Amino acid sequence: MVVKSAITVLGPLTFTAARFGVAAVTLFLLLRWRYGPIRSPGRFTLPLLALGMLGFGAYQVLWTTGLTQITAGDSALIIAASPVAVALLAAAVGLDRLSPPKLAGALTAFAGVAIVIGAGSGLGLDQSLAGDGLTLTAALLWAVYTVLGTRVLRDVDPLTATTWTVLGGFLFLLPFGVWDAVTTPPAPVPLTAVAEILYAGVLAAGIANVLVFNSVRLVGPTRTSAMQLLVPAGAVLLGAVFLGESVGPAQVVGGGIIVLGVAVTRRAALVPASVRTRLGSAG
Repeated sequence: MVVKSAITVLGPLTFTAARFGVAAVTLFLLLRWRYGPIRSPGRFTLPLLALGMLGFGAYQVLWTTGLTQITAGDSALIIAASPVAVALLAAAVGLDRLSPPKLAGALTAFAGVAIVIGAGSGLGLDQSLAGDGLTLTAALLWAVYTVLGTRVLRDVDPLTATTWTVLGGFLFLLPFGVWDAVTTPPAPVPLTAVAEILYAGVLAAGIANVLVFNSVRLVGPTRTSAMQLLVPAGAVLLGAVFLGESVGPAQVVGGGIIVLGVAVTRRAALVPASVRTRLGSAG
């Protein structure tokens, strides 16, 4: 909701570059408060900057460009495929085990997202093949960012890793933001837009991404990305509470399916051990 409001005043790339600039400043201040004098993470500095350019920079540019060619519903649905891509990629490179509950949970949650989005704005995936392709590429880049970030977290703490990746994203986005600003007709920026940049930078792009990397370190990339599928359901709920938007039965069902899918990813097995033992002895 914050982004939707802010980009009516600022260009989307200007807003994105500004919020990642705010996020970088916020995280470096936290880093200074937590660890004292700021030092680069040594041999991980360039990989982290490159990772941020990929996961925050290129992702944002592709997603924003794709959004200009397809509906918001289509974009949200395609982006929601990233947890499935994370599960497959993490298993392929040996960073996470693709157990049946994890895969089944990710697919179930994705189905719930499809129901929530389809019940809201509707879908029309045949509108723009180029827009769909750009958005899918963005989703895949986020999956690569999450999986490669898992490997780095073996040696770098989540706060340090997030700080330097966000800086990389900001450096990538800065020229796009400047170009967007100079090619957009000048308009006054209200205090509400400034507040939205600060909120989106400090909390959404800053602290929230530290929490994501903490979660990746604790429960792995597959479960973390699956939990992020709760975002569409949360957006519908917040829209109903703060914007008075209607919530239909299909959206309620879809939200329940998302929660079910996330819960399934946390199970050790789809079939309880006692049942497996009985089935084994019966055979």
